[in-house]
Amino acid sequence: MSSIRRIDTKSTQLLEKIRENLEKLNDKIDVMIEIQKHGQREFPENLPEALDVMTLLSLPDHLRKTAVTLCKLEKATADEVSEQTKRARAVESGYLNQLVVMGYMKKERDGRKAYFYVDKEET
Repeated sequence: MSSIRRIDTKSTQLLEKIRENLEKLNDKIDVMIEIQKHGQREFPENLPEALDVMTLLSLPDHLRKTAVTLCKLEKATADEVSEQTKRARAVESGYLNQLVVMGYMKKERDGRKAYFYVDKEET
């Protein structure tokens, strides 16, 4: 009987986590609907397919802000992104590199500068 209760407890915990994640996703969708109702745009029009709205919503807030900013700038250094987001350059550099590792961004070097961009040809 105790093993059945453990399974029940784990199932209940898993279902609770799923419910919490669905609520978070629902809240984000509600925000998107409100933005659209008021004619505001959080996302640039030329958003590549690899960074469609659902992909952006699946990203944590800190990475989403960086990704949206880079899409608006099209190609930028961590310093240029940090000027827009008002966060430290080192922080943005870390976030941009995370997005590169995740496959959402590309990175190229020109001398000492690293430029980040979304490769629109691969999307």
